[in-house]
Amino acid sequence: MQKMKRLTAEIIEAAAEKLFGEGLLSADEIFGMLEYPPDSTMGDIALPCFKLSRVLRKAPPVIATALAGEISSPLFAEVTALGGYLNLKVNRAAFVKRVTDDVKAGGDSYGSPMVGVGKTVVLDYSSPNVAKPFHIGHLGTTVIGHSLKLLHEFAGYKCVGINYLGDWGTQFGKLICAYKLWGRKEEIERGGIDELVKLYVRINNEIKAEEDASLIGKPEGTKPTSPLADKSRAEFRLLEDGNEENLAIWRWFVSVSLAEYEKTYKLLGISFDSYKGESFYTDKMPAQVEKLRNMGLLEIDDGASIVSLDKWNMPPCLILKRDGTTLYPTRDIAAAVYRKGEYNFDKAIYVTSAGQSLHFAQWFKVVELMGYEWFDELVHVPYGTVSINGSKLATRTGNVILLRDLIDEAIKRVYEITKEKHPDDDECRTISEKVGVGAVIFYYLSNNRIRDINFIMEDALSFDGNTGPYAQYTYARACSVLVRAGDFGIADYEGYECNEVEFELAKALSVFPERVNAALDEYEPSVITRYILELCAAFNRFYHECKILTAEDERVKKIRLSLCDAVKQVLGTALHLICIDSPEKI
Repeated sequence: MQKMKRLTAEIIEAAAEKLFGEGLLSADEIFGMLEYPPDSTMGDIALPCFKLSRVLRKAPPVIATALAGEISSPLFAEVTALGGYLNLKVNRAAFVKRVTDDVKAGGDSYGSPMVGVGKTVVLDYSSPNVAKPFHIGHLGTTVIGHSLKLLHEFAGYKCVGINYLGDWGTQFGKLICAYKLWGRKEEIERGGIDELVKLYVRINNEIKAEEDASLIGKPEGTKPTSPLADKSRAEFRLLEDGNEENLAIWRWFVSVSLAEYEKTYKLLGISFDSYKGESFYTDKMPAQVEKLRNMGLLEIDDGASIVSLDKWNMPPCLILKRDGTTLYPTRDIAAAVYRKGEYNFDKAIYVTSAGQSLHFAQWFKVVELMGYEWFDELVHVPYGTVSINGSKLATRTGNVILLRDLIDEAIKRVYEITKEKHPDDDECRTISEKVGVGAVIFYYLSNNRIRDINFIMEDALSFDGNTGPYAQYTYARACSVLVRAGDFGIADYEGYECNEVEFELAKALSVFPERVNAALDEYEPSVITRYILELCAAFNRFYHECKILTAEDERVKKIRLSLCDAVKQVLGTALHLICIDSPEKI
């Protein structure tokens, strides 16, 4: 529809020039004013003429009537004026032909705005904390981030996907301490990340018990103490100072964790271009700290080194703790500087929870204060929390729903449904994996990313309603029709009277480029998810109300098969943009 709007704007511009003189209205200005009428009986495209009345010094109804009398084009079946609106009904057969031709010509690139050619985007997403499980709370950053990568690649950008592993920080002091006290190498080699989680949960519980005990009989306001917490901090200090024993344990923890994460990424069909985690930047942080100090931006507050952000109504940005160890902002600044030098990005996107919005606002401001001209190329994309049946997740207490378990359960449930239709067990398992994984992803991405989500498996797996299985089944349905049809040749639209259902399907196909632009502009994959549901609804209505393979004549059959072919192409592209496979059989 975007292309149709552009052609409409050019036609109205020519008519306006003829009626009112040159230079008063440009096609770009008119394009921005065009609307879709809420009632399709009024027209398919409308121009509200109220804004034009100030420029042309005429009443809106007068302008609309004059334009309606001037416009004559084979693109439109009818042009009318109603009140202050110019309403245009498109020539349906010509429109359907144009849309199906455009989809066929565009192929996998149909809908791409190609605005990113020659530009580079760095995307920082997923980024789990090493030695902690990949739970459902990581689903947001992972699938939103990868979808944004796919959208930017689709728009022509060179994309660099970075998994900024949380492989550094005080939690490793705790884990190393716990391993030295209670860990066994053979148990971790056998149990993997699950054993590391047990150690992490245990030491947190022990520290809390010590802190609670230290407050017994003490006055209110007393600061709790824990020998284990002190020992953990000491172990991290040794790690930062390059102690070889601690470094060897840490490297092992990282490799154990990555082996587990890769299993989940493989299921999700996600890969990364870089796994440089926080540890990579340990030797790059001192230069940034020194720059801050030399610029007079660094202040000492209660022994800690900070950058004051009072002028911008934000708390101070902590750069160094009292003991001289680094913090997240220090590492993020160093990482951004490195990435700008390494990739010369035009945009750097960070996909993290909304709870970190202040953190990003703070260090983005510090980067600006440091004089880095690319500060405005940094983008934080926040998202809401996720829970299972209302239960929030917390690693340190062991209250987690592992993503691998959630996906396995989804695949298992789909398998139980599909095995009745597919006697070939291998085929059944392949379909079940695609549909089960797709159901989990679609359920998450069907919501606006900033909203909190309560994940309900039964809703996600339903084949009825607005779900991933429903969308994938619709794609498979289009494929089935085309397989049965075989090579159907070229459709002839000359003089064809398109019905309302065919026209609405063509309109749904035509707005895909607009939805892609909106998803990119808003960093919002759910725009594509909602579009998929719109297209599925339009196609399924078409499938049920219009005879396709049994159409009344060969000409109608070819036109409707052309529409099916376009749906297969666009729906497949759209599903790909939200990280979902398109199985041709379900």
